[in-house]
This record gives sequence, structure tokens and C-alpha cells, in this order.
Amino acid sequence: MSEIRLIHSTVGSVEDAEKIADTLVRERVAACVGFVPRITSVYRWKGRIERETETMLIIKTAADRVDAAMARLRELHPYEVPEIVVIPVERASESYRDWVLAETR
Repeated sequence: MSEIRLIHSTVGSVEDAEKIADTLVRERVAACVGFVPRITSVYRWKGRIERETETMLIIKTAADRVDAAMARLRELHPYEVPEIVVIPVERASESYRDWVLAETR
């Protein structure tokens, strides 16, 4: 298992994604945050089926920074129940792993 983790989340706007990405990288709890604007999410919320346009975040961090990244993401996230899913990375190139670890110190 790699020392890298991906954290998946969604927010309602590109502006929210940019704010979260800038903060997590500046505070070194993430090496990189990629975001994909304009995905469509269909979900059940408070008994109703909802369909919303969202921005998907892919947060790249070190395994030992996951708790800090999750805590900061919760603080910054505009949703009542934010999606925060940690995905283990089975393998990564050595140079990329080294870069992620260096940038989260």
C-alpha cells in the first residue's frame, strides 16, 4: 500500500472548490487538489430526489495527513453533510510519492 491517499468530495460551486483547494495546499495538508466543474449528482436528501450541478474535488495527500485534511475540509465545506471519502492508493510512482510526501510537510 502506498503512503498516498486520495480524498474525494463535492461542492456546489467552482468558487468553493478554489477556496478549499487553495487553503488545503497552502496549509500543507494536501499536495494537490484537482477539481472537475459541472458534474451532475442525483441523490436523496430529506426524502426527496435531488439533481444538482456540483464540482468534484480530488485531494491528494499523505496517509499521515488524512485526519488533518479531513478536519480542515469539514471546517471549510459549505454543506450540512459534506461528502468526504478517503481512497487508499495501492501504488504510485516513486517520484510522485516523494513529491506528495514532501509537499505535505
